[in-house]
This record gives sequence, C-alpha cells and structure tokens, in this order.
Amino acid sequence: MMKIYQKPTRKDPHKRPISPRKRRWLIITLVLVLAVCGILYSLADRYLIRHVQVVVADENTATAATGNTNDSTSTPTTATKVNATSDDWNYSSDDMEVHIDKVQSGSGSDQITYYVADVQLTDASSLRTALADNSFGTNITENTSEIAAANNAIFAINGDYYGFRDDGVIIRNGTLYRDSPTRDALALFNNGTIKTYNENEISSSELLAEGATNTLSFGPILIQDGEIVSDFSSVKIDNNFGNRSIQDANPRTAIGMIAPNHYVFVVVDGRQDDSRGMTLAELADVMKGLGATEAYNLDGGGSSTMYFMGRVVNNPLGRNQERGVSDILYLTEGQGS
Repeated sequence: MMKIYQKPTRKDPHKRPISPRKRRWLIITLVLVLAVCGILYSLADRYLIRHVQVVVADENTATAATGNTNDSTSTPTTATKVNATSDDWNYSSDDMEVHIDKVQSGSGSDQITYYVADVQLTDASSLRTALADNSFGTNITENTSEIAAANNAIFAINGDYYGFRDDGVIIRNGTLYRDSPTRDALALFNNGTIKTYNENEISSSELLAEGATNTLSFGPILIQDGEIVSDFSSVKIDNNFGNRSIQDANPRTAIGMIAPNHYVFVVVDGRQDDSRGMTLAELADVMKGLGATEAYNLDGGGSSTMYFMGRVVNNPLGRNQERGVSDILYLTEGQGS
C-alpha cells in the first residue's frame, strides 16, 4: 500500500493563543452587551413600540372621513348641520351649551393661567371618548386636536392616557377593553351623571349594568359626594419608568359634574413664565368653587390640552406644542348612545 505523506502544519509564530483571562473578559463583555440590548428592547417595547390590540370601528370617524380631515384647524362640519351659533369662546345649539373662560390669578412667578369650560347637554350621549388612531393598545398616540378633528368634535380635552399603562378598568363608549382593577377611577353614565369610585370595589360588569358608558383610570379623585378629598400627599398613579411627582404645581386637566348633564372641564397651563401650574389641592379648590359635586384629575403635564371649534385654546408645554396622547373626551352633535 502506498503511504500518503502529509506535510506537518506549521504554527504561525506571530499568532498568540488567547489567554484564559482574556477569554473570560470577552465572555463577560458579550453577556453584558446582550443584557443591555435586552433591557433597551424591553423598554422600547414597553414605552415606544406600538401595540394595537383592537381597531375600533367608530361612526364618528366614518362621518368625518367624508369631509376634509386634513385641516385640523377647520371648524367642525357638525356645527353647520344643526341650529347652532358660536364664537371663539361659546357654542349654543338645541343639544348643548358650551362657555369657556380664560382665568388668571396671582402675579409674577406665582401666576396661574387656566381655562374653564362650562358645558350643559340635553343628552349625555353628546359626551364621548375617542382613541388615538382609532385603535386600542399601548404606545398609540396622536395630538388631542388630531383626534378631535377626526371625530368632528366641537370641544375636547385630553383623557387619562390609558396607553401608558397596562392596568386599570377601561370602558369606552360602552365597550370594555381592559379589566385590571388598580386605582381610584371615574365613570360616566348614560343618565348624565359621573361617579368617582375605587376599581377594586365595583366590578366592570356592575358598572355596565348601571349604565356606565366610559371609565377613566388616572386620578386622584378631587371631589367625592360634594366634599374635597382631604389628603393628596401620598398620591401615586403608577410605577412606570420616568414618572415625575404629581404633587407639585403642574399643568392639569380635570373633569367635574355640577348636576346631571352639567359638566365643568378645567385645563391648567404650567411650567411656563405666565403660569406655574396648580397643585392637586389648588385644583380641587377650583373645582369646588365651580360647583362640582364630583371631580377627577386626568393626565396632566405636557398632555393637558383644551380644544374648541378647530383650535387649541390653551398653551400646551408652554410652546403651543401638543404632546401625543392615547385618548380624548369630546363633545359632538347628534350622536346616539
């Protein structure tokens, strides 16, 4: 048999073997990089990446689609289809009365600018909610004015920013989307009343049976059964990353009921030269002074926005620049329950 000769391989004298210590550090570095990448993806998935759970078919959006929805500053077309009169601060029709006041108090660094909308309806179905991009989920946002224009809103404020959290009881326009009781909340009913309540004490099925059309899960409760809630010092809405304290003076949004179908909405500018914002106690005092028997704090800060007849009334972020939100509360004409 012929023997095949194999030339022995020669080691590269310039190539040094990786030492055990260096190999260990390479492995540790790789593990750390993978861990950081995992954390960054987890944060992005939780707070940045859109997750659509339900696409909502809403009659308001369908109606708005037949008109020109590209111009968010145009006057809602519903105002021309009913017997209505309006100006920059008032709207009057057979179905609703809206009057908005700009209020300033204090001076210098203690000045506060806020807007009060007094609303009276003949039918509670005129007060509705709408979702950003007509979708329910997390990290889905649009400006309040954009959502309002898409739904032919006459008046709107930002909602509870439900999409920043994954808990709470979320009923919107009669549909239950989320049922994870967590905090004090607010329910709107088809008889024109609103009620503050603890989500752990009243079930979603009970609320729906009582005629709840919408629930808002943020807080805290400002006024309950005609009385200001006494202590706001330990308020905690959630544990999400990046939260700032809500005890200090901040931009605010609140809703209150004076009587069935008679509501008051307040939006406070803040973090700017001509308005420092309000504390929760100050906001409760304002709502009480306006005659609210029930009142509730909604998402504030850069979200706080009031929209009326095609324009943003207040000064969001102190730069007339809106921040995207998950949802709005709005008024519209001619809607069924």
